[in-house]
Amino acid sequence: MTSSHFAPARLTVGIVSAGRVGSALGAALERAGHVVFGVSAISDASVRRARTRLPESRILPAEEVAARSELLVLAVPDAELAGLVSGLATAAVVRPGTIVAHTSGANGITVLAPLTELGALPLAVHPAMTFTGHDEDLTRLGNACFGITAADEIGYAIAQSLVIEMGGEPVRVSEEHRTLYHAALAHGSNHLVTLIVDAVAALRSALVGPGLLGQPLVDGQPGGLPERMLAPLASAALDNALRRGPSALTGPVARGDVAAVSAHLDALTTLDPRLAAGYRALSLRTAELAGSDPDLIDLLEDR
Repeated sequence: MTSSHFAPARLTVGIVSAGRVGSALGAALERAGHVVFGVSAISDASVRRARTRLPESRILPAEEVAARSELLVLAVPDAELAGLVSGLATAAVVRPGTIVAHTSGANGITVLAPLTELGALPLAVHPAMTFTGHDEDLTRLGNACFGITAADEIGYAIAQSLVIEMGGEPVRVSEEHRTLYHAALAHGSNHLVTLIVDAVAALRSALVGPGLLGQPLVDGQPGGLPERMLAPLASAALDNALRRGPSALTGPVARGDVAAVSAHLDALTTLDPRLAAGYRALSLRTAELAGSDPDLIDLLEDR
């Protein structure tokens, strides 16, 4: 029996709340043929997003959204999820048989226990994607994997069907490994942003001066020369890392060039000691992965 046999062809969907993730998933579910009848939206930004992405949906209190849903999507920040679930359970507004899916990466289905006890079917459906609130969110969902956790095979079949309908790829994540799963994704995405922002800042300082025809070389705005210089290099490095793993490592750390790395640390410390600390920490990890010269590892540990 295929997963599609477990999921109704058309669900009445409610979303709490209409943030970047919730509004994007709501639009994807509508595109798949489901009906998003209502969303909760408190902030001005959420209201605007709901009206733009889900113009046929009513903006309603969370309790009313929950009471009328066949599929209830809880798309609130991780830290707010437990409180929301507790409040909905206390109000007893979720009907038995309601599919309740949250989008938190850090949580599995345990956090939904108060609603499960009332007869809800619990799902954790986390899109492994960053959301900006702009049009590209919906396009990116079509290439995203979703970490799914359920209580049983029927739950997994429903979660898989919903993800496939939204254009994503479902990937099972066990309850006990949700935190590790989330940590890995945060490390690989959020810290990549920090790394690139720091590298751009250092490049911007290095390139200050007159350019061609006497024009300023760096204007200090995003999308300038530092970003254009770094983009193909960073894109190639990411592609190589995903396809070749640690063997993709190049550069002075991988080569064990103690003098070059020491000079880098001096230059970066002069620019910004915090940036230098980040370089040192990542260089140490890189040296360990590459099996670099012990003298280089000693330098990085001592600094």
